[in-house]
Amino acid sequence: MFPIPSNVKYNAYLKEVADLCNIKKNLSTHVARHTFATTVILGNGCTIESLAAMMAHKSIRTTQIYGKINDAKVSIDMKIVKDKFKK
Repeated sequence: MFPIPSNVKYNAYLKEVADLCNIKKNLSTHVARHTFATTVILGNGCTIESLAAMMAHKSIRTTQIYGKINDAKVSIDMKIVKDKFKK
């Protein structure tokens, strides 16, 4: 989407996008990777193993940093288990 000559320049582009969109959070490549991992991938039910492959992590331990479990996710997972037992 953006020409990326360096990480610093990419972060500058993200800051510009944030300003244009009136986003108050300090956007960076780190924030983008973290949001992708937690909200987009894990938040939509993908496994930690799949995420590790997407993030090109050599160790699953590195990926587990992104594996914060929240109450909403636990509720969704428990509903899936409950529905399976009903059948």
